[in-house]
Amino acid sequence: MLNFLTKMFGNRNERILKGLYPLVSKVNSLADETGKLSDEALMAKTDEFRARIEKGESLDDLLPEAFAVVREASDRVMGMRHFDSQVMGGIILHQGKIAEMKTGEGKTLTATLPVYLNALSGKGAHVVTVNDYLASRDAEEMGKLYSALGLTTGVIVSNMTHEDRQAAYAADITYGTNNEFGFDYLRDNMAFSVDDLVQRGYNFAIVDEVDSILIDEARTPLIISGPTEQAGELYTLTDGLIRQLDADDYDLDEKDKAVSYTEKGMEHIEELYREAGALKEGSLYDPENINLLHAATQCLRAHTLFTREKDYIVRDNEVVIIDEFTGRMMAGRRYSDGQHQALEAKEGVTIQPENQTLSSITFQNFFRMYDTLSGMTGTADTEAEEFKKIYDLEVVIVPTNRDMIRKDLSDLIYRDQEDKFNAIVEDIVGTSNTGAPVLVGTTSIEKSEMLSEVLKKKGIKHEVLNAKHHEREAEIVSQAGRKGAITIATNMAGRGTDIMLGGNPNMLIAQLSDKLSDEERAKKVAEIKAACQKEHDEVIALGGLHIIGTERHESRRIDNQLRGRAGRQGDPGSTRFYLSLEDDLMRIFGGEKMQGMLTKMGFDKGEVIEHPWVSKAIANSQKKVEGRNFDMRKQLLEYDDVMNQQREVIYSQRRELLELDDVQEVIEDMMLDYVDELVAEFLSDIPDNWDVEGLKTTLLEKLTIEADVQAWAESDDVESAEGMRNKLVEALKAHLAEKEEATGAEQMRGFEKWLLLQILDHHWKEHLLAMDHLRQSVGLRGYAQKNPIQEYKHESYELFSSMLGKIRTETVISLFRVEVKEPEPQPEPEKIKYNIVNKEPEAVTETYQRQGEKIGRNDPCPCGSGKKYKQCHGKKR
Repeated sequence: MLNFLTKMFGNRNERILKGLYPLVSKVNSLADETGKLSDEALMAKTDEFRARIEKGESLDDLLPEAFAVVREASDRVMGMRHFDSQVMGGIILHQGKIAEMKTGEGKTLTATLPVYLNALSGKGAHVVTVNDYLASRDAEEMGKLYSALGLTTGVIVSNMTHEDRQAAYAADITYGTNNEFGFDYLRDNMAFSVDDLVQRGYNFAIVDEVDSILIDEARTPLIISGPTEQAGELYTLTDGLIRQLDADDYDLDEKDKAVSYTEKGMEHIEELYREAGALKEGSLYDPENINLLHAATQCLRAHTLFTREKDYIVRDNEVVIIDEFTGRMMAGRRYSDGQHQALEAKEGVTIQPENQTLSSITFQNFFRMYDTLSGMTGTADTEAEEFKKIYDLEVVIVPTNRDMIRKDLSDLIYRDQEDKFNAIVEDIVGTSNTGAPVLVGTTSIEKSEMLSEVLKKKGIKHEVLNAKHHEREAEIVSQAGRKGAITIATNMAGRGTDIMLGGNPNMLIAQLSDKLSDEERAKKVAEIKAACQKEHDEVIALGGLHIIGTERHESRRIDNQLRGRAGRQGDPGSTRFYLSLEDDLMRIFGGEKMQGMLTKMGFDKGEVIEHPWVSKAIANSQKKVEGRNFDMRKQLLEYDDVMNQQREVIYSQRRELLELDDVQEVIEDMMLDYVDELVAEFLSDIPDNWDVEGLKTTLLEKLTIEADVQAWAESDDVESAEGMRNKLVEALKAHLAEKEEATGAEQMRGFEKWLLLQILDHHWKEHLLAMDHLRQSVGLRGYAQKNPIQEYKHESYELFSSMLGKIRTETVISLFRVEVKEPEPQPEPEKIKYNIVNKEPEAVTETYQRQGEKIGRNDPCPCGSGKKYKQCHGKKR
């Protein structure tokens, strides 16, 4: 019945596309009219559209005209006119959906249509890319188009100045990476002045390579952290102990990428710690030894779950993470929770200090803040369910501009790796001898270099593209379609640079000498274009680009990305994947059933199997892995959703405080709440039971107020606890008035604001640490038949309420205890370095320069640590 209805009415995707055709026709119908406009009149359309928006017209009303204007401007400025398929993709993006467009269909140009339309609102439009190179390239190239229409373009990349960052966000259109957008959000919520803020809201965003950013990278949250005082010696010691463990000391689960100590293993590691003098008494499970247990766990993970040259490389005495999905080095990024320190100990490099979270957010919760979120990629349909459930994003597959004629050949399965690689080399050599270009996709640096060595021995010229050679990525990929070219890449093929058959003339033109005269340059450009066109025709005649996959990835989407490098814009091409029973996917997820079936079929060494049943079984294995990864991301989000509610409360309150010039009213409310706490603690409803001495001592020790509380209690106007409350309020207000008179109202307001933000940030940081510990502990409660997430919700609420109380109490106490002195000349503020954990290079944030009175060096630190100021925040670094 379902098939019958689908045939009659079309599937959901077909129905959506059918509804878009009238809009595309409307855009096309405006072409002649728009084409008659002068360049100045075309630019003036922007002001006209904005004026119409102010009068009440919606962006949907303007869409056909705005798209027609962009299309015409693009043709004039860049010589590229949007295809109908691109106009359709632009409409889908404007509607807040994901446009799946095959490689080579021109997603970068497609985005200009909805970006221009949404930038007209004046609220900004963001284009999110996977790396700085693409952000800068797209901003520069597409910026010419926006400029011709009177709009400004900014780009956010790493290591920018604060002023440049503010200017980029203030532009009509802003390009940048997902990491930069996310970390700027976190940094804005750590700022101490409105002038320090860079972002201005979350109106409209298009996420390029949306599957990579919102799916692959969403497994790890964005974290800004500061160094703790934990030394690296513990990891060095523990690493040496881990090397002494036996195979039966731990259970390794490759499927779930998990490892745990067996009972025997726990006894063994405890004994090793005792022998080393690290474990003085008790067991590893005792609270005082929790740091040893943590190090033992992370070092075991480093040795069993992380592989050098696959998960990371060692370069310049540093452990550098390799992105699992792109194969790129992630310089400056570090694993959190001590995992990076464990890897550094394993590799014998310098161990950097461990970090404590200062601020964090998941990509899911960051991007869900946008009023309209959309995305584009060549491979999203396999993850459509997750996009819908997590982001409420629908995937729409956009038809290609030209028919796809690529041949996707069946997988070939061999018994072992040796047979498989022999067959791969034969395929490479055989195809290359015909003159057709070959792109080989591997899953690790180790495999790419092993294959490269075999080709070198055979004297076959080729290029290798992996994390060790990423500097030449654009150059290598752009020329991978040349006649006879052989390129080996680790999950990086394409990535923003099209493989053009016959070579990319623009890349070759960019390499021309600047010393050429205009005439010489024009001649060279013509020669290059003619040569590339001639070679393009020859490669097409040879069957186009041939792609070889050396094994199946855990995700079908990554395989599809590799396949998608061939067959762009109607070009011919072919793809083939080679597998062996020793591949990780086959070994871990294929199961004994598949192994047994192949054995029964008489699968001997050197033989090859090409069977639809095997291909189907592999696809099912990939679906299992994808489902497991989805569950992991979903669980991460469930926990972060709890955290996000608290984050929104803190960040919104913090932003309100930041925008207030005067927080005196907030301080007074806190003071009144504190008075109520004192009344509840010392003054019951029965006057005879009042603890007058306790109240007097507390006022003196905590608030430095000397008061004759006994006289208050005996005065005629005090008959109840309410009367005593009034006396307390009067005394506290009088004390603050004295401080204000001594320091000046303006200085006092500045100090109140600074103090409140400092204390809020301190307790929020401590709360994040407590939440980390809570999350680790609730996981074990499943054994007690308790729902971990429900336990987490309940206890996190209690922690949050407690934190708010501490902020209130500490602010009042610190404000009253501060000593007013004449200001002393202040040196230039030091810079505190914050590490960006997991995601980004180190960022530098300026410390707050005190505007209020000086805190005495022997006074208690206002942060509430209990230490003297000179030993805490006043310590000279």
